[in-house]
Amino acid sequence: MADIISGKIIKGIGGFYYIDAEDGHLYECKAKGIFRNKKIKPLVGDNVNIEILDPENNLGNIVEILPRFNSLIRPAVANVDQTIIIFAVSEPEPNFNLLDRFLVSMEKSDVKTIICFNKTDLSPDNMETCRSYSKSGYETLFISARENEGIEELRELLRDRTTVFAGPSGVGKSSTLNAIKPEAEAQTGAVSEKIKRGKHTTRHSELMHIEGDTYIMDTPGFSSLYVDSIEPEDLKEYFPDIAVYTGKCRFNMCNHISEPDCLVRKAVEDGEISRVRYDDYVMIYNDLKEKRKW
Repeated sequence: MADIISGKIIKGIGGFYYIDAEDGHLYECKAKGIFRNKKIKPLVGDNVNIEILDPENNLGNIVEILPRFNSLIRPAVANVDQTIIIFAVSEPEPNFNLLDRFLVSMEKSDVKTIICFNKTDLSPDNMETCRSYSKSGYETLFISARENEGIEELRELLRDRTTVFAGPSGVGKSSTLNAIKPEAEAQTGAVSEKIKRGKHTTRHSELMHIEGDTYIMDTPGFSSLYVDSIEPEDLKEYFPDIAVYTGKCRFNMCNHISEPDCLVRKAVEDGEISRVRYDDYVMIYNDLKEKRKW
């Protein structure tokens, strides 16, 4: 009878799953047909039990997916404590609408999100807008991976947690990871060597062990994000800085778009709510209304 051991899925690609097992080895596994029949798909971050089929070549089968305490759809990962969304303050210029769409999707998934602005050494012009996110209810960190500034503070936020690292391409996600753990590239390379896939382009989510109970999920860069499965009228609940005004406007069901005596629009005019955030809210609201027509 094959040995059964436990481990964690650190990467999944082409129907194969790579398991960091309790015996210290990396196993290449397939998921047994029972999961397909039940329409359950293993996710990076899943804790699993595997049966060892070929100890010499580290091959096995996933026989059990242990209960998840949460899971995300985009990125498709499980058992995460928090997300750190990385944007550059410059080169490339931050797409705040994309950032706000990501924040909405994390609010809907009820996952804590920390915003990390990288490349602060470039002396950008939009720091005021970047800093406004801390007033919007989000923990916001400013770092320079190149100059190693803010990295120690970032490490502390990661300690003893499983953290999703997300962000658009070109914002310095890889250099930030390497600043946190210089061996990260070597670790990624070891997995890439096993699956014969280049290590410099993250095409799939990948879990990296930093130390102790500290893990980072590196995810593919994204350039667009559609907010769906939300009714337009519910969107305001996913903007913390807007949600605090719920029920306080003249109309109880105010959506803060064009209704008279709206306290949210007044707060925008008074500079209490970021104009950029509010404009993004209106854009996403209109997108959702347009989508509902179809």
